[in-house]
Amino acid sequence: MNMPLKHQRIGVVVIGQSPRPTVASEIAAVLSPGIEIELRGALDGMSRAEIDAIPPMDGYDTLFTLLPNGDGVTISKKEVERRASQQITRFKHEGVGVTLMACTGKFPNLAADGLVILPSAILHNLVEAVLPKGRLGVFSPLPEQTVLIDKKWQRDGVEVVGITLRPGSSDAVVDEAARTMADLEPDLVVMDCISYTSANKARVRTAYPGPAILGIAAAARIVEELVS
Repeated sequence: MNMPLKHQRIGVVVIGQSPRPTVASEIAAVLSPGIEIELRGALDGMSRAEIDAIPPMDGYDTLFTLLPNGDGVTISKKEVERRASQQITRFKHEGVGVTLMACTGKFPNLAADGLVILPSAILHNLVEAVLPKGRLGVFSPLPEQTVLIDKKWQRDGVEVVGITLRPGSSDAVVDEAARTMADLEPDLVVMDCISYTSANKARVRTAYPGPAILGIAAAARIVEELVS
C-alpha cells in the first residue's frame, strides 16, 4: 500500500550525538529549499563515560563518529543499531515520512520502522552502476575499516584500493591522503563515511583528476527524489 509522505520534513539519525551542524548543512545543500531537517543522534542523552563504555568488539563491529565537540570516537555498531532503531521509530510516530540513517556502514540488525534510507545500499548500487569493472579507490575513517575494505566492496572485475582518512583531519592530512590515492590510479573514488564533507572532496579533486562520490551527497540526493 502506498503511503503519503510528509513532504517538508525529513528525519536524520547520526550514529553519534546531536547536534551535527556540518552533517545537516551538507544534506541541506542538496535538498530543495523549505525542506526541514530534524537531526537526532543514536547516542543522544549518553555521557562521555557511557559512550566510552560501548567500544567495538572487533573490526566488523567498529563505527567511527565525530561528537558535537569535535572529538572522534569508535563505538559498537550493535549498540548503535539498537539505539538508532528507537530514534527511527520515534520519527515515524511523529509523522516523518522519510528518515536518513546518516552512516555508510551496513546495519543488518537495524529495526527500521518506516521508510529509511541507508547510504551503504545507495553507494554500492551507484558504484556497481558506474564502475562495472576497474579499480575502485575507497577512503575510510579508520585503519580497522580499511583492512576490511575488500570484504565490503570487492566483486568480480573490480580491484579495491583503500586509504585511511580520519574525518576532521587538517587540510594537509587530506591533501596527503589525496596524493596517495591518486598514485594508486583508481578509476573511481568513494568517500565512504558520512562525516566527509564537500570541502574534503574538493581537496581530493585537486590531486585526483577522476570521478569521486561523496557518501553524504549521494544519500541526500535520494532523499531529495523522495520528498520533493
